[in-house]
Amino acid sequence: MRFSTMAATVSVAALMTAAVVAQAPAGGGQRGAGAQAPAPPPMRLTSTSFADGAQIPPKYTQAGNQTSPQLTWVNAPAATQSFVLHMHDMEGSRNKTSEDQLHWLVWNVPASTTSFPEGMPMGADLPDGSHQTSASGSGTYRGPGAPANGPLHHYVLEIFALDNKLDVANNAADPFDTRGKILAAMQGHIVGKAVYLGLFHRPE
Repeated sequence: MRFSTMAATVSVAALMTAAVVAQAPAGGGQRGAGAQAPAPPPMRLTSTSFADGAQIPPKYTQAGNQTSPQLTWVNAPAATQSFVLHMHDMEGSRNKTSEDQLHWLVWNVPASTTSFPEGMPMGADLPDGSHQTSASGSGTYRGPGAPANGPLHHYVLEIFALDNKLDVANNAADPFDTRGKILAAMQGHIVGKAVYLGLFHRPE
């Protein structure tokens, strides 16, 4: 009787093991039906003009000839319909308000665009259908210009990927009004973002 009981126990265990093996996914994988796909890589913004977090060379500033820097961005989401570039001085306070200084704003950049060359052409309306402005006036890049007798200012370049194009006109008389309307129109449409930082104050 004891041998029969042991044999029966072994047979039941063998059957349970076979059932578990039969239900296991092919290849021994652990992913179930509800497993999520890996997250896509984040957007990245880079430049050959200066390193991220480094001081900006005079060439790209008001101490030089205010050439706009080269920029490249990657890993834009598939839903991207346009880009907005926003460059601003974090320390620059405008008219005693919380609004900072506007150095470059480019919007409705085509989704197929992945870079800006060094020295972007001037003009409020660019050939690819995008538009640009800054505190220096419609259609211009404004180079950093923090005073020499103060600390290094933080100049932030942000690239936003949007799932639409913006229907915002360029107010040539007030670039800050244009920026306010652009930033408001972007809300609810940002599908990706990347940031790059440069430091500057004028030479002593």
